[in-house]
Amino acid sequence: MITSVFFDVGETIVDESREYGTWADWLGVPRHTFSAVFGAIIARGLDYRETFQVFRPGFDLTEERERRTAAGQPESFTEEDLYPDARPCLAALRESGLQVGLAGNQTARAETILRALDLPVDVIGTSDGWGVEKPSTAFFDRVITEAGCPADQVLYVGDRLDNDIRPAQEAGIATALVRRGPWGYILGDKTVSDRCMFQLDSLAELPDLVRKHNQSAR
Repeated sequence: MITSVFFDVGETIVDESREYGTWADWLGVPRHTFSAVFGAIIARGLDYRETFQVFRPGFDLTEERERRTAAGQPESFTEEDLYPDARPCLAALRESGLQVGLAGNQTARAETILRALDLPVDVIGTSDGWGVEKPSTAFFDRVITEAGCPADQVLYVGDRLDNDIRPAQEAGIATALVRRGPWGYILGDKTVSDRCMFQLDSLAELPDLVRKHNQSAR
């Protein structure tokens, strides 16, 4: 049975379109151009941060985040940036008696914002807060620890086969892939996706799928 469900944040719970658009603006690059290069970087299997190097070689993301904050233009997201199906899905899972958590590669600032949104979750963990980031095994070991149950009773939901799904599976965690965001559409690996417990087009599907799974597991 599934007793604990953890979600990735970016492009799983939060639509990052506006946030990446502000980075294009900061770099002085047309948003369409930035998005095209971003997709090409992902398709080549490179770290998305290489996108910044294309437009500004030597770009230091940490330093530029500080500069943006000093200029009154920090990275940010609000309730409006949540995917419409996110909050209802979290609430439905929690109301059914499951533990619900968020665990993603996010900054300390993003963690503060997530907590301020008062989402219906029991745990919020970020790479900055935990001192470890995906796809490392240590990150998913921490997810299991926070879940407080055996790995096979944990479901991890994410949009990325490389950063979310594969490493969670390697840690013995059940997985659900939600197909959205650039990684959800560009990346493909049937050896990984076929091992998912669920493949979703929307988080709205998930509460009922977990309920039916647990019923059959009983």
